[in-house]
Amino acid sequence: MHISFPYPDMSPLEIPEENLLGIFSPSTLPIEKSEEEIIERAFSQPIGTNPLSQNLKGCKNVLIVVDDYTRTTPVHIILPRLIEELKNTGIRSGGIKILIALGTHRAMSQEEIEKKFGREIPKQVPILNHSWWDSSQLVSLGQTQKGTPVYVNRMVKETDFIVGIGQIVPHRVTGFSGGGNIIQPGICGEETTGKTHWLSAQFKGREILGKIENPIKEEVERIAEKAGLKWIINTIQDGTGKLFDAVAGDPILAYRKGAAQSFQVYQAELPQDADIVVADSHPYDSELWLASKGIYASELAVRQGGVVILVSPCPEGVSPSHPEVLEFGYQTFETVDQWIHQGKIQKLTAAAHLVHVGRVIKERAKGIFVSQGISKEEKERLGFFHAKSPQEALEIAFSLLGRNAKVTILQRGGEILPQIASTLKG
Repeated sequence: MHISFPYPDMSPLEIPEENLLGIFSPSTLPIEKSEEEIIERAFSQPIGTNPLSQNLKGCKNVLIVVDDYTRTTPVHIILPRLIEELKNTGIRSGGIKILIALGTHRAMSQEEIEKKFGREIPKQVPILNHSWWDSSQLVSLGQTQKGTPVYVNRMVKETDFIVGIGQIVPHRVTGFSGGGNIIQPGICGEETTGKTHWLSAQFKGREILGKIENPIKEEVERIAEKAGLKWIINTIQDGTGKLFDAVAGDPILAYRKGAAQSFQVYQAELPQDADIVVADSHPYDSELWLASKGIYASELAVRQGGVVILVSPCPEGVSPSHPEVLEFGYQTFETVDQWIHQGKIQKLTAAAHLVHVGRVIKERAKGIFVSQGISKEEKERLGFFHAKSPQEALEIAFSLLGRNAKVTILQRGGEILPQIASTLKG
């Protein structure tokens, strides 16, 4: 069986048919309406709240929080429709600002902003990167009932109304992205983000990824509420990235409806846990911090003691924003927890990432990494076996598990949600 990857410089993979359990990817769905029609329907049929224009009565300043370069949300279509409604409601151009929800990612360049937002929007409305690393740009809103300190971009205190624009896909930290995620981690400080991410690290991936209701999402929603998130528009895209549907309205109720749709799009029913899982990380391919989403999906598809092969180019390396990843490497929860108590590692976002990947390649399976952007020495320091090509990686896996090992291929592994058939029926 011939397997190709969505990267021009990545060689294909040949797998004996008797070894292959299947090739799985998110659904590609028939789409009858245009993107503009889908967005318009979401605006005109808000979930759990009144139309946006009614919510804006008495408001003079609106902050639009938009996801960053790591998401494929069609904001170039959503924003003109949103800005038109704001102006029709009496909000002047000077009362509208756009804040890019970076989480703890790097800032977007002007070229990336124009690519995502189009050329006209940046000329009409100020677009700012969220400076999560700069404490002078943050304001404290106290803490949640669970004790999470809430540090958020100070612009939330300078506005009357906050609208969030994002995408709903499976997410290792909060079950699904979307909803309150646009605030946390979107525009919070590292201390706040570290707390929620470390909470997620205390759970296995199978307990969080693809779960609409979970303790971390609940905490994220409380933080978003504290920050003043009032209205969202979230997109659901199919397995090719095309806009399938959109939900708008109440940040909690609209998110839940959208997450249920997202589950149906991204789930893939697998016959059994595989001995070997081969996953690309598409569309999250720029750095390993993002490409690890392919690892998280693999945790749901690989048997205990198996092998996970990640195939991703990672041209920006391991993580420009989080050098701690390469410094410490991926580890078990117990090791990282001990380091935190010893003060060896302070940044909880990085600590959580070490555990999220470590739960897969240290606790459940072995990891083999194929990437032109990360050296052999770096891969081994992180805790992976190095392979120059997908074929070499498969040969290493066979040498570890035997030639009869069963293989599952996860395509678009950055978004797919594997579900074992027996678990679904159970």
